[in-house]
Amino acid sequence: METLQPLSENQTECREDIIKRGSRYRFETVDYDSRVLKDYIIDGIRTSVPTDTTSAERIKEAYGYFVDKLKKANYATLEKLLDCVSNARCTTHIVESEPEAIQMFIFQNNRGKKPTLLEIIKAELMFAVHIAPGEKDVDVIISELKERFEKIYKSITQIEYSIDEDYVLLYTLRVFDNSLWVERDDIIKRIRDKLKDEPIKFSKEFALYLEDSFTHLVSFFTVNNKNYEIASLIQLGGIGIAIPFIIKAYRFGVDLKDKLRLVAALESILLRQRLIGTRADVRSRIGVAYQEFSENAYSVEPIITAIEKLKRADSNSEWWWAYWNDDALINSIQGGLNHDVGKFLLWKYENYLLSQGKGGYHWLPYSAIDDPELEHIAPQTKNEDVASDYGKYDEVFVEQYLNCLGNYLLISKKHNGSIGNSPFSQKRKSYTYLAQQREVQDMTEGKEKWGKSLIRMRKEKLVNFIMETF
Repeated sequence: METLQPLSENQTECREDIIKRGSRYRFETVDYDSRVLKDYIIDGIRTSVPTDTTSAERIKEAYGYFVDKLKKANYATLEKLLDCVSNARCTTHIVESEPEAIQMFIFQNNRGKKPTLLEIIKAELMFAVHIAPGEKDVDVIISELKERFEKIYKSITQIEYSIDEDYVLLYTLRVFDNSLWVERDDIIKRIRDKLKDEPIKFSKEFALYLEDSFTHLVSFFTVNNKNYEIASLIQLGGIGIAIPFIIKAYRFGVDLKDKLRLVAALESILLRQRLIGTRADVRSRIGVAYQEFSENAYSVEPIITAIEKLKRADSNSEWWWAYWNDDALINSIQGGLNHDVGKFLLWKYENYLLSQGKGGYHWLPYSAIDDPELEHIAPQTKNEDVASDYGKYDEVFVEQYLNCLGNYLLISKKHNGSIGNSPFSQKRKSYTYLAQQREVQDMTEGKEKWGKSLIRMRKEKLVNFIMETF
């Protein structure tokens, strides 16, 4: 550990009392983070330590934060801080057993950073095992639970920016109970009820389910996302309803081809739900197909069939099923769109254009477009100097053409900023980067204006693509 100058006798003694004396460390953390704490922070013998848990990464981040702050402090300030730490007094509550320590965590850990539901459930499972009547192998079972949660925490590090750990807990419980209707607020009560009946059996079984769920989602979010269908569903976002289906598909060993078909079907109904905006709950329409999807009946066909029924339902005779049907979808894309959904649709359209007539093409990742934005080809703000390039901004144009699919174009933020509200002839010359930009060039060959007829023509192409794809 780096110091500004050699430590005095008192400072050395203070360090030995607080941090390390000889080979004895004064502070320990969980086993799987121990090497990071000792090698990287206390001993400073490694300048870089690979981390495979979120907690270890946070230890390193906290260390870096304090090193940066303390380097800027003068010697007098550092002495005051050392004096404050070394003379601090803590209230100590001694517990005599691990069950009591876990119980303290469950009931008292409500200050500072609130524990996650996953951390609470881990404590609940371990406590239930400790107090289970007549159990002789408590140490063995506790060791098993600790090993499973160590793997869970390592998985969290790999997917924490894709999905929240407490939602993985929720979706795992939906898989365990085989119900899409388990809600986040129900988690603790449901698990406590189960622990009352069979504490050992449930603790072991549910910990295994959790480990499997996290492992499968690592595959889904980091390995299999090289597949276009999976990357597309992830890019859509808001896919919580789909996750229990996905976890089941991985649990049951569904082959990749069928996984991709399932993912594409789920994406289509989730996108319709996003666009149409009905308050009807899609879970009640696909819940039976979800419950019947099991280790003994793991074909994805019934799920895809249930989703197709929603998409093709007759608005007049099957109203309960028809909230997300083709009529509702086509009506939802006639006017302006939420910009995130609009960008997603145009990204999908870009990949559709790239795939036309090209065998074995590589699809374009969304991340390959630098800060994607929705460009209004005809600018939103009328500029008298360039208005002639876009036709008259009359009431019909503003209400029906300005904010519609036909006038939207996917473009990078830098590109968008460079063309601003330029005349169409100038914009057109810059449309060279994406296939859809070049498509606009092609459809306006020999034309100097971008107006209603061209917007209508392009909108028709995009609407047909959306209806055929979703």
